[in-house]
Amino acid sequence: MSLRSQSGTSCLARISPADSMIDRAEACRSITCSDEELPELLARASDVRREHKGNVITYSRKVFIPLTNLCRDYCGYCTFRRDPGQPGAHTMTPDEVLVVTRAGERLGCTEALFSLGDKPELIFPEMRETLRHLGYNSTLHYLEAMCELVLRETSLLPHPNPGLLSAEWVARLAKVSPSMGLMLETTNESLLASGAAHDNAPDKLPAKRLRTVEEAGKQGVPFTTGLLIGIGESAEDRVDTLLGIRDLAQRYGHIQEVIVQNFRVKPDIPMRNWPEPTQGEMLRTIAVARLLMPDANIQAPPNLSAPYYQDLLEAGLNDWGGISPVTPDFINPEKPWPHLEQLRLKTEEKGFVLRQRLPVYPEFLPELSSRSGILGDRLRAAAGFDGLARRAA
Repeated sequence: MSLRSQSGTSCLARISPADSMIDRAEACRSITCSDEELPELLARASDVRREHKGNVITYSRKVFIPLTNLCRDYCGYCTFRRDPGQPGAHTMTPDEVLVVTRAGERLGCTEALFSLGDKPELIFPEMRETLRHLGYNSTLHYLEAMCELVLRETSLLPHPNPGLLSAEWVARLAKVSPSMGLMLETTNESLLASGAAHDNAPDKLPAKRLRTVEEAGKQGVPFTTGLLIGIGESAEDRVDTLLGIRDLAQRYGHIQEVIVQNFRVKPDIPMRNWPEPTQGEMLRTIAVARLLMPDANIQAPPNLSAPYYQDLLEAGLNDWGGISPVTPDFINPEKPWPHLEQLRLKTEEKGFVLRQRLPVYPEFLPELSSRSGILGDRLRAAAGFDGLARRAA
């Protein structure tokens, strides 16, 4: 079925082609539009994307570094986290980090994506002992050191996803990475209630996560955030989460990327019987994200919408996120990354050009690359004249 079929009378009539941004009421109408109205929404979002982003679709060639999968949060949808002693529980050593990053370097990667559990040493004495053996006081101290190690020993650029951060830790990590990230996921606090997705996850309180994103804004740190759909929130909650991100982006100008990620069912999670978001829900959410934030870089992971991920291009996204030729998606290991040649072909079939970017987007590069020291040196060496990766695909 064509996504551009003729629609009838539309609840989207108030979205004029000349408008650059929609308000909450229009966003709520759009995100719940009928199947007959969907092609009109997609056409509008595509027009806005074309106006603000042209026909280039970007991705970041990366290695995925699960620095530790011990975590003090127990989210109902997560298979990444482990308790000490569980099969697969692991904290990487510096040598293991270098093995992965050097393998990525040989295959043209420019990003080292650090993912890790949130402050596991606060509840696990085993993690405190591991950190003591490695010579660090906390997981964040160890992360900082590993980001610096990657900068000094390889050509890759670290991009940490470290969980909640204080102002001090935002500043410290910004010295060893050009960008960082934290998924807001949702602004719906009811998901912290008993039996909900975040009922045993103290670090998922929306206000705390918003504070971390805001602190990065106060310090001018290029920041990636986004929402996770299908974890119990309503369509209106999705709009409110996007509006929370838009508010911070307008205030500080530091949001480099907004991810729209879909929950996927796994057999060993508490939410294994929950329904997954449909492709239609993904299309509507991406399109509304584009209309709420016309200038933003909007991303959706292709491996979580395979085999029809190329249809998401019709909703206005302009980035595929991190793709690794070396490491699996440790958060969704059952969903392999698309091969880069396949990604290119599917992107070109829709009329776009695929380009490799750095973990930090071109619009943030001039200030960062002008800095002295190893981070500035690495950025200048990695970036082409257009701010994308020098070794572009």
